[in-house]
Amino acid sequence: MSSPALDYALAEIAAGRIVVISGDRLRGGDIDLMCAARHATPEAINFMATFGRGLICLAVTPERAAQLGLTLVNSGTSRQTGRPFARSIEAGSGVSTGISAADRAHTVRVAIAEGASAADIHSPGHVFPLIAQSGGVLARPAACEASIDLAQLARAGDAAVICSIMRDDGEMARIDDIGDLLRDHGLAVAEIGDLIGRLEREKV
Repeated sequence: MSSPALDYALAEIAAGRIVVISGDRLRGGDIDLMCAARHATPEAINFMATFGRGLICLAVTPERAAQLGLTLVNSGTSRQTGRPFARSIEAGSGVSTGISAADRAHTVRVAIAEGASAADIHSPGHVFPLIAQSGGVLARPAACEASIDLAQLARAGDAAVICSIMRDDGEMARIDDIGDLLRDHGLAVAEIGDLIGRLEREKV
């Protein structure tokens, strides 16, 4: 059975809007703002910085990471943080300090451009790539993989920007903490469990 909430979230992603991802099984229930990377405008980045407050990350497939010359900072299984970080990046040109919403949006655009390579980015920078596992959320039920699967299902590319959400007191938010945010900004919620169910049914 299709999930109306997931269908709505996919329609929002396809339309270029931000959604919330919930149900990350590897980070103790942390939740994330997400948009398809192709829709990562300065306004979207500023929204994430304002209302998410966490680290703004670019989730990419292993293939795109290889194209950009990116590898995991920690490729082993020990001392993992729960997120598969590569080195931070900046666009090689077209930015000033790199940290503004416009600069970070530009770095995302450069990194996901067709034919982009390691020559187009510098490190360190102010955008933090995450390298998803092959197999997506079915292989690793976390927001990084979910964001890419959601973008692909929405026909909005194969990369996403995500940002974990903190409460006003600085603690990590849970879905029950953000009712006002969801209501005030009309944000859809994509639950990883619903996404897994959808992808498993499509495999049958």
